Amino acid sequence: MPWLWERARRQPDKLALVCEGETLTFAELARRAELAGARLAALGVRAGDRVALLMDSSTRTVELIHAAQRIGAALVPINTRLAPAEIAPLVRVARPRLLLYGPGYRDAVKELGAGVVRLVESEAEFDAMAPGTLPQIAPIQAGAVHTVVFTSGTTGRPKGAMLTNGNHFASASASRANLGAAPSDVWLVVLPLYHVGGLSVILRSVIDGAAVVLERGFDAHRANQAIGAHRVTLLSVVTTMLARMLDDHGQRAYPASLRCVLVGGGPVAPALVERAWRLGLPVAPTYGLTEAASQVATARPGNGRAASCGRPLPGVSVEIVNPDPAGRGEVVVRAPAVMAGYLDDEDSTRAAIRDGWLYTGDIGHFDEDGYLYIDDRRSDLILTGGENVYPAEVEAALLAHPMVAEAGVYGRADPLWGHRVEAAVVLRDGARVAATELRQWCSARLARFKVPKTIRLVNTLPRTASGKLRRAILRQEAEAHDG
Repeated sequence: MPWLWERARRQPDKLALVCEGETLTFAELARRAELAGARLAALGVRAGDRVALLMDSSTRTVELIHAAQRIGAALVPINTRLAPAEIAPLVRVARPRLLLYGPGYRDAVKELGAGVVRLVESEAEFDAMAPGTLPQIAPIQAGAVHTVVFTSGTTGRPKGAMLTNGNHFASASASRANLGAAPSDVWLVVLPLYHVGGLSVILRSVIDGAAVVLERGFDAHRANQAIGAHRVTLLSVVTTMLARMLDDHGQRAYPASLRCVLVGGGPVAPALVERAWRLGLPVAPTYGLTEAASQVATARPGNGRAASCGRPLPGVSVEIVNPDPAGRGEVVVRAPAVMAGYLDDEDSTRAAIRDGWLYTGDIGHFDEDGYLYIDDRRSDLILTGGENVYPAEVEAALLAHPMVAEAGVYGRADPLWGHRVEAAVVLRDGARVAATELRQWCSARLARFKVPKTIRLVNTLPRTASGKLRRAILRQEAEAHDG
């Protein structure tokens, strides 16, 4: 039986969801999801189809997440921060039966082009539809794909991680074994639901019977208020969110009901963790992956190892392969939560999953007590504010400018964002253009978080004998330039 319906059968009157002043029990949420599923059925959605969502976090989004499982369709959440030109390739790869979009994204979907996919506005148009007929509730299939989450929107082929019902259930079970579960648990969800970190909590809540307080977007002051107003016990954030919440909260104590704050989505500065611990905030750094349906390793709050993301979760195996003399090597993961593969991309799947192990591309090491440390989040990948930025994509946007001859993009550590995107650019002979103009050029072509914060105009870019760009040298040069 789909997880929401099973929870509604067991605890129909228990609080399930609070969102924008609306409060729903599990039974009420199940009725709303049933109606949403019937409308999807009227639109022709059947088991095995894919349904794309381009929507902000809302009660409707939660209804559709559960409605898709009720039908047996796979959900394809799309990053709402992407530019229209970045959304189109994801839709082409996913080939959804339809794309449901929020009213704030009308202009974005117009640019997808006629005939690419059926478009349905998630409020006015969807609400006006007569519901269709749903089949009787049947047991869910562990191996059926529940979600396709895209790991990037690069200039190459986008990769959609296929996460099954079994993957999500295993992730929820591992998290429960690590964090525990109490009848009074209330998750505050400020992460977007197109991220596996936010989506996993929505699914975990119905599996475990926890309530969710869902925010449409992140606001530090509002999040701090929600913790007290709703007696929040659990919270997941990225580094930027935590820093802003601490700044807003000042020296006041957080409520004792808040028992764990998971912090992930990229490097977590030890100084920030220690600051939170000094204020009594139970921060737990975590390491997770879209391809592993969320958490892989999670620290215990206040364990004294602010730089570590803790030990692997129960049922999760993590090893370091090809270590250097210091013990640092590639992090590989084996767990029931590891994805089924990348959608229609056998080559990438074979490269990522070998003999049952997920090769993450991340570099890490264990200390003598078995605590995991992540030293580098993929060699080129930049994680800024919890978002993935691939340098090649930003370089392609810069190289499209008629005055640009070469471009090199890299990430630098930033206490607020985790990393910041920066670029070095070589102009064509005789060309003159200001860095501000290049930033404006990027802003018209890329999501805001991908636009370089700083663009340096240089004479040459450091390269290897084979012509490969040496990003580490660019980073060192930028640090030396800033003094």
